[in-house]
Amino acid sequence: MVSNEILFFTGFTVFIIAMLAMDLGLFSKKDHVVSFKEAAAWSAVWVLFALGFYIFLDLYGHLVHGIGNYDDLAHIVNKYMPNEVKLSPSNYELSLELYRDNLSLEFITGYLLEYSLSVDNIFVIIMIFNSFNVREKYYKKVLFWGILGAIVMRFIFIFLGAALIHEFHWIMYLFGAFLMYTGVKMFLDKGDEDEKIEPNKHPVVRFVARYFKLYPRYVHSHFFVKKNNLWHVTPLFLVVMIIEATDLVFAVDSVPAVFAVTEDPYIVFFSNIFAIMGLRSMFFFLSNIVGVFRYLKTGLAFLLVFIGFKMIAADWLKSVGFETSYSLYIILGILGLSILASVVIKPKAEPMAPREEKNRAHLEKV
Repeated sequence: MVSNEILFFTGFTVFIIAMLAMDLGLFSKKDHVVSFKEAAAWSAVWVLFALGFYIFLDLYGHLVHGIGNYDDLAHIVNKYMPNEVKLSPSNYELSLELYRDNLSLEFITGYLLEYSLSVDNIFVIIMIFNSFNVREKYYKKVLFWGILGAIVMRFIFIFLGAALIHEFHWIMYLFGAFLMYTGVKMFLDKGDEDEKIEPNKHPVVRFVARYFKLYPRYVHSHFFVKKNNLWHVTPLFLVVMIIEATDLVFAVDSVPAVFAVTEDPYIVFFSNIFAIMGLRSMFFFLSNIVGVFRYLKTGLAFLLVFIGFKMIAADWLKSVGFETSYSLYIILGILGLSILASVVIKPKAEPMAPREEKNRAHLEKV
């Protein structure tokens, strides 16, 4: 089965690389401002790919682990889905169908969870671009390399995390407690929309400056520039490094969260990758309207608390008949309520500054 897993994983990786190359080269103009229409189209493409993969898993999910008989199926279910799929030794086809149904459901739930948590990442990326005064036409290139690095880091995080969970199952309780803490912290931290990063004080900038010479200005879309026979890194390269560091921080939250849905590292990886691949197009799609969904961050806070609780109380939830589909319904419910609240509840009018109030009174007299 190991060779089949490697073969399937290799094929999936080739597909992702091909799509990245297509997005960067075949369908992309060089250094252009991504329009709302283009961003919406690519967002739809990646969502459709994820839905297509969900259907594929529902029909052919046994190919992921190379399941060829009942013994293979029982081994995988006992390893990754204990107490979640009821196998019937006398009916292999029915057991396989139940396994594929649960596998595909785990994927789409993990994908939705990861895609939702990516929204918070978008808030931070917008802040980074604003703080470093990055020109809008360079956003696409920066995000491409940032996401490419994120894929590599997620691969390491996921399979390392899976190995640790397999050896030390109690780590799930630590992950759960950490997610609940993060959710409560996110809820209490209202944040500042005008918050900015101080470039000179950022730890990534200091780290890079220790080993490379920094060039003070942007040079088109170049990451490196040669001056006086010496190579310098440009501010655009620093922005990529900061986005990589930011994703590393977010991975600490999001990767354990998906493990609450499934312990199968391949499904965790697939759901993460589809969400990350859609992140860049979603950034351009949401960057201009993200302010409309004022309660989305509150919803994400509740989402993290729920996932953390699910990890801690996993055994109890299984004993009372909690199924994978329930997680999907709760995630959809939390997101739906936060979006509905953002649309229905109107923002309070900001109090007028004394000078503005005086000017308005004067105009009314006139």
